[in-house]
Amino acid sequence: MRATEAFHVLLVSIVVFGVFRACNAGVLRKNFYKKSCPQAEKLVRDITWSKAQSNPSLGAKLIRLHYHDCFSEKTARPNLSLSGFDVVDDIKSQVEQVCPGVVSCADILALAARDSVSFPFKRPMWDVLTGRRDGTVSLASDVTGNLPSPFSDFATLQQLFAKKSLNINDLVALSGAHTLGVAHYGAFSRRLFNFTGKGDADPSLDSTLANSLRLECPNPANPATTVEMDPQSSLSFDSHYFNTLTENKGLFQSDAALLTDRASAKIVRQLQISNAFFSEFAKSMVKMGNIEVLVGNVGEIRKKCNIINS
Repeated sequence: MRATEAFHVLLVSIVVFGVFRACNAGVLRKNFYKKSCPQAEKLVRDITWSKAQSNPSLGAKLIRLHYHDCFSEKTARPNLSLSGFDVVDDIKSQVEQVCPGVVSCADILALAARDSVSFPFKRPMWDVLTGRRDGTVSLASDVTGNLPSPFSDFATLQQLFAKKSLNINDLVALSGAHTLGVAHYGAFSRRLFNFTGKGDADPSLDSTLANSLRLECPNPANPATTVEMDPQSSLSFDSHYFNTLTENKGLFQSDAALLTDRASAKIVRQLQISNAFFSEFAKSMVKMGNIEVLVGNVGEIRKKCNIINS
């Protein structure tokens, strides 16, 4: 996408796909489809794992889409260039053949995001509570103020996460998803060429990395050119991102911002340990997955994920 392949994109597309959820407090639970479609979660996992086997970047795409869905307002649409829509559509069509009109697109996305990241481990890396329903509104709206930007400072990040009932620990843990995927140069080129408007670089960015990126990065930025967010580890779900941060090699201003707050910086150091990261990320994903969901009789179960039911 034009600014970044991370969860904090601010652009809004003009497609009908829409977010699958909307604002309504609700309670999800494990095995929601145990009676109505007992094979649903296994079916989603099997399809997702099959796709992940041939597409190692699938985890980055689906978790980014899931993040976008959780942070967007109910009428906002994920950005057109967010990858993964086709995968969710395909899974939905196969689930519909087995259990028509039962499993929501929102739940399929949440499950597939988890399963695509979990594929290399052959076990679920976090719990997914289910029972979401899909939104019935597909109007374009401005999501500025809801999705964190790659240019955000710590205070802004903390405020945005707090609005979603997420704390500093969630902010740092969920930022660990930057261990997966790539970013476009436009998301961080200002840190290389014009940080304060005087043709300078961001002093908080490792100078060796900055010099290397300047050699690769055209100025002005080419939106088609990408770089790994977590070099040498962008296809591996691990704690390496936090090692990168402590070396002042995080690509985005929002990455570097995590070191500007004492409590946040302490959590960054703690999450350098893989087991600690996996544990905290799992807890935060459950919290994030419960943000403003539709449940009960509110909303609908879409027949196709890219369009509301007629």
